[in-house]
Amino acid sequence: MQVILLDKVVNLGALGEVVKVKDGYARNYLIPSGRARRATAAAVKEFEARRAELEKAAAAKLAQAQAEGEKLSGTTLKMTQKAGVDGRLFGSVTNADIAAELGRTGFPVLKAQVRMPNGPIKVVGDHTVGVSLHTDVAVDITVTVYGETA
Repeated sequence: MQVILLDKVVNLGALGEVVKVKDGYARNYLIPSGRARRATAAAVKEFEARRAELEKAAAAKLAQAQAEGEKLSGTTLKMTQKAGVDGRLFGSVTNADIAAELGRTGFPVLKAQVRMPNGPIKVVGDHTVGVSLHTDVAVDITVTVYGETA
């Protein structure tokens, strides 16, 4: 299926590009999330008429994400979880836990924006976690997990 991208999509293309994607990806993700539109002749004409407006909105979104990234960069989150004497956690610290803690500290992010390259945190200590605020803005934060004996 041919679609026009209304936003930059990682590993796919930039704003305004007409790309060919699988039908299910377009119908189930790109079109419902507002990131793309079917590439019909009428849609291409309408997009060209609104191109400047969409580029301005995308630039504003990027600038806001960069400002948030500047504030968030270098942040250290302190979390306490139940742990055994050897430092392993009973359970784990997931991206949902980190997103909730960031929300409490004044940085509302979605759990999908929290990138944990090594999976959930299962031991106490300092861990580096990425937060992707925009497709072009990703910052690293430090999560310090303290053990609480049961």
